[in-house]
Amino acid sequence: MAEFADLEISLYLRDEKTYTIEGRLTLPASDVDTFFGQDTPILMEYDPLDFEDLIILPEDYGKKLAGIFFKDPGMIDLWAKARASAQTLSAPLRLRLLISASAEQLNSVYWETMRDPQDGSPLFTGEKVLFSRYLSASDLRPVKLRPKGELKALVFVAAPSGLEEYKLAEVDRAGEIERAKEALGNIPLTLFPSTPDERATLIQLVEKLRDGYDILYFVAHGTLTNTGEPLLWLENDAGRVDKVLASQLAVRVNELMQQPRLVFLASCQSAGKGAGHTLQAIGPRLSRAGIPAVIAMQGNISMDSVKKFMPVFFEELNRDGQIDRALAVARGVVRDSHDFWMPVLFMRLRSGKVWYVPGLGEAGEFDKWPAIVAAIQNEKCTPILGPGLYEPMIGNWRDMAISLAHKFNYPLAAFYQEDLPQVTQFVASNQSLDTLFLSVNAMIRAALQQRFAKDLPENLQKGNASILALLKTAGEKFRGSVEYEQHKILASLPLPIYITTNYDNMMAEALIDAGRAPEVVICPWSERFYESSVYENEPDYRPSVDRPLVYHLFGHLKNPESMVLTEDDYYEFLIGFTAAKKRTPPIIPPLIARSLTDANLLVLGFQLDDWSFRAMFRTVMIQQGGARRGRYAHIGVQVELDDARNIDVRRARKFIEKYFGEAEINLYWGKSDDFISQLAQQWKAAQV
Repeated sequence: MAEFADLEISLYLRDEKTYTIEGRLTLPASDVDTFFGQDTPILMEYDPLDFEDLIILPEDYGKKLAGIFFKDPGMIDLWAKARASAQTLSAPLRLRLLISASAEQLNSVYWETMRDPQDGSPLFTGEKVLFSRYLSASDLRPVKLRPKGELKALVFVAAPSGLEEYKLAEVDRAGEIERAKEALGNIPLTLFPSTPDERATLIQLVEKLRDGYDILYFVAHGTLTNTGEPLLWLENDAGRVDKVLASQLAVRVNELMQQPRLVFLASCQSAGKGAGHTLQAIGPRLSRAGIPAVIAMQGNISMDSVKKFMPVFFEELNRDGQIDRALAVARGVVRDSHDFWMPVLFMRLRSGKVWYVPGLGEAGEFDKWPAIVAAIQNEKCTPILGPGLYEPMIGNWRDMAISLAHKFNYPLAAFYQEDLPQVTQFVASNQSLDTLFLSVNAMIRAALQQRFAKDLPENLQKGNASILALLKTAGEKFRGSVEYEQHKILASLPLPIYITTNYDNMMAEALIDAGRAPEVVICPWSERFYESSVYENEPDYRPSVDRPLVYHLFGHLKNPESMVLTEDDYYEFLIGFTAAKKRTPPIIPPLIARSLTDANLLVLGFQLDDWSFRAMFRTVMIQQGGARRGRYAHIGVQVELDDARNIDVRRARKFIEKYFGEAEINLYWGKSDDFISQLAQQWKAAQV
């Protein structure tokens, strides 16, 4: 994995023309950050009138900007230490410029023109210094990395009729499409609109994005309103002009379950001189809407520069997913052009990566496939399923927690709003358990009805539709449409026991689809509910490949009282297991308990800081016979860490690997569906 010296510089308004600078330097080999500007203020004086029209000569603009930015001795010291540290480590310096809300006017500064304070050369046209305008994610929607795959792009070109009425030039749709194709190179693309019944409307764009695209290549006229709000000139249903505020686009993008990783705001060749300011203003709005990276042209870039810059950028991006590095290389290609500074990157990724390689950890590529395949062949493998398995269908519990918190005016700290057990505890206490169950059902119902609207019969589109019936129908559709759907793949493996912390019936239904006859048992973790099980009628029942057991550790939707949802539920669950180690009969049947200690465990769909993981993990660890775990290759599939929830991703990874390592669990970095798709391919190859 590539290492970087990371320098984050923040700018804050001090008075009318004076700004304070604070810096934080993080080195790849150090566990301690170095801070600048907190004890002794570092100051910068900026007057926009000093730079008026100076951009006509980008070199002069860049030198003048460097003169004020590097004027304070504190800033000179900060920069010298950062450059020296990076050079000593033979590592690139990643510079992220964070402009605070108080210093909003500095967003209009052409930072990309900056010159080296020592020799006057362009500062951001090579791989030694990687520059981006960084938007802090601490109070914004978290950015979720996605696994590397073959990139695919949506090329959106709005060419409405009637532009001449507003004294705007006609958009050359064919020409813009050709430029997009040339820029994207070998990246597969979809053109939109592409048929007579398609229009470049906001609604149709959002619907198209739901198909899932890595890159949105966006071409449209843009202007600024009298209040400075960016305005996009899209199409209405008749193909004529529809003026859409950039904020409207941001809201709709924010609502997407699967957003593009990169939005490229291309400079429309007929847009005119002022279009760059519009594109520059749109960038931060899309970033705040959840887009990990946005590239805009902050000026009317020349055709020659576009032809040189764009193919290099996308080719480099496809190499390692490091978007700021790809931009630096591409900008270097046009460094001798007068408009080399026009591409600007707005980014919310501390790591600079727009995708990750599934399975790749600090120790290298995941290499436990032979052990897993052998364990499955010998029926000595127990999958433990977490909430990540149904995330592709209904979204994740964190988003649901936020929705619940907003609905019931959750009064505690904002960062607790995505913690489902804490939010559900509040709802249950402030309202009632029944209100909580109804609200959770309503959220799941709404998510499924929106996601599978075209596939549901009329009775399942109603507000009182059965959750289990919805899950059954949606699950069937999803398994049929996704080659490596997780429940389907797991059901195809010769496994006798499946343990799940999920409340749905999808694992059992996938087993039935696979021609097997599963038994479903709910763990009797509390005396507040009762649910009969196969063990009452068949005390000698033993799970087998033909008649497997699906064991619901945290309850089931068919019996709401059995669901472990609130903080109190989790505490009762853990206390009950600790107190019941000597209970007769035991809470967990002996064969299931043995499957947690005397078989390979596949821990799928959890994150380390989830209550569901911690409760499940403690349950596994307290089982008798734990000494036998060292005989097996246990696997924990850990979602790749995002930049929003972790102050330092590298150190967080080290902690998690140590945590799992002490429990003799090997880590696979990625989502559970990454792991399952690779497992399916490994299993298929082993059967040949």
